[in-house]
Amino acid sequence: MANETEVATAVTEESVRKALSTVQDPEINRPITDLGMVKSVELDAQGTVKVAVFLTVSGCPMRDTITDRVKTAVGRIPGVTAVEVELDVMSEEQRKELSQLLRGGAPEREIPFAKPGTLTRVYAVASGKGGVGKSSVTVNLAAALAAQGQKVAVVDADIYGHSVPRMLGVEGRPTQVQDMIMPPAAHGVKVISIGMFTPGNAPVVWRGPMLHRALQQFLADVYWGDLDVLLLDLPPGTGDIAISVAQLVPNAEILIVTTPQQAAAEVAERAGTIALQTHQKIVGVIENMSGMPCPHCDEMVDVFGTGGGKTVADALTRATGAEVPVLGSIPIDVRLREGGDDGNPVVLAAPDSPAGAALRAVADKLSGRQRGLSGLSLGLTPKNKF
Repeated sequence: MANETEVATAVTEESVRKALSTVQDPEINRPITDLGMVKSVELDAQGTVKVAVFLTVSGCPMRDTITDRVKTAVGRIPGVTAVEVELDVMSEEQRKELSQLLRGGAPEREIPFAKPGTLTRVYAVASGKGGVGKSSVTVNLAAALAAQGQKVAVVDADIYGHSVPRMLGVEGRPTQVQDMIMPPAAHGVKVISIGMFTPGNAPVVWRGPMLHRALQQFLADVYWGDLDVLLLDLPPGTGDIAISVAQLVPNAEILIVTTPQQAAAEVAERAGTIALQTHQKIVGVIENMSGMPCPHCDEMVDVFGTGGGKTVADALTRATGAEVPVLGSIPIDVRLREGGDDGNPVVLAAPDSPAGAALRAVADKLSGRQRGLSGLSLGLTPKNKF
């Protein structure tokens, strides 16, 4: 039988680095070995492994997560008796090299989702007026898509009324590496919001050019990685942000959220017809607050009337000349509100509830549509490189 010294000496630097290659940075979601984050590896005869790791910045919010992941990965190697992790901070030059690596040689300020051939589906979630639950729909669609295994992110483009971080339960703050911003995530969804950069609940008092600049930074300066879906939670109406989205991400497709009453439907129709001027495609209409299941008899109570979603879809079909479907009707459900307040979306907290099931059904339709269009685009490209 081999003694402890012989077992310990079986541990090699190569085996340690192989284990470290399975450790992903929690913000960038790539192996720390690929990112130049492993400073050094030291072994001793007793089986103790010392790993020095570079953090991107000194106040890295994920330092404990990285430490735990390194200890777990290296600790699984046969013969390792202890793992010690030492943290250091990248130099300015190292951060610059990391930024260039992540950009893949692309120039700064380039929006990857606007490039020809991008495989990321970009959905701009819009509404005619506030209070129709647009942000709730956005957050739950994002969480449902991520639960399917897709890589999803949300840009909280409602600068004045930002609410996405709370609704998704995002508690971390962005980390800056040179001119690149690492977004925090929750429930598998990456998020960026102006609320992460303002003190407390301070209001944002900006004019059009500053709104455009903020959106441009969110799209170009944030490191999103390879995304399947990017959702933009737009402010209500047809103002500066809606126009900026059309300019910065012209391939973004529009999802219209409305409630059943005619007053809301008429305004939502105006929000949708902006597509005629911006030459964007309208994916469909989502009718929120479509009714409330009676807690005693299970009959649907039409609190806000009926038919608003179909009215909007029919009007946009006539205006655009292309079919605009109703993707789903989301009933009133107290668990939907509770999930938004608690940061636990109803599609995860109560997936089989009326609202949770309806929102997951909409996400399924978007997924099916995405697979179909992705397959079509790949079929039309004779020389794809993967």
